[in-house]
Amino acid sequence: MKKPIVYIDMDGVLADFKSALTKISPELIDEFAGHHDNIPGIFSLMGPVPGAIEAVYALKDKYDLYILSSSPWENPTALGDKLAWVKKYFGGEGSDNVFFRKVIFSSAKNLSRGDILIDDRTANGAGEFPGRLIRFGSSEFPNWQSVLDELL
Repeated sequence: MKKPIVYIDMDGVLADFKSALTKISPELIDEFAGHHDNIPGIFSLMGPVPGAIEAVYALKDKYDLYILSSSPWENPTALGDKLAWVKKYFGGEGSDNVFFRKVIFSSAKNLSRGDILIDDRTANGAGEFPGRLIRFGSSEFPNWQSVLDELL
């Protein structure tokens, strides 16, 4: 039997964007005001969202998991930094990694076919995703435990 496909966004869902801001100089914060995602290297500085790593391992046997994340065009290090982050937190370079060859970068998430998208926003096509959208950080799904309670 095929497992349902679940896409998981990175920023604000798996990776804690705000944690990176504490590691950036005030000068860069000011220089990139309103566009912090364009700070070179910022995606490599993020820690995981509390409970995210454990949740992925809890879901992996029941669901076919993919990362579905957008990436800013103006940040030359974003794609590489995001992939390095996945390798760091989910098992390295090869097939031991939960997301080995299962990372998709797209600004049109609505074009992906699957059953569930876990995302903290409706931007980049997430709001038009053809399956079920679980809004991470919402009152219904404020944290990973609430997502696990729903999906397991």
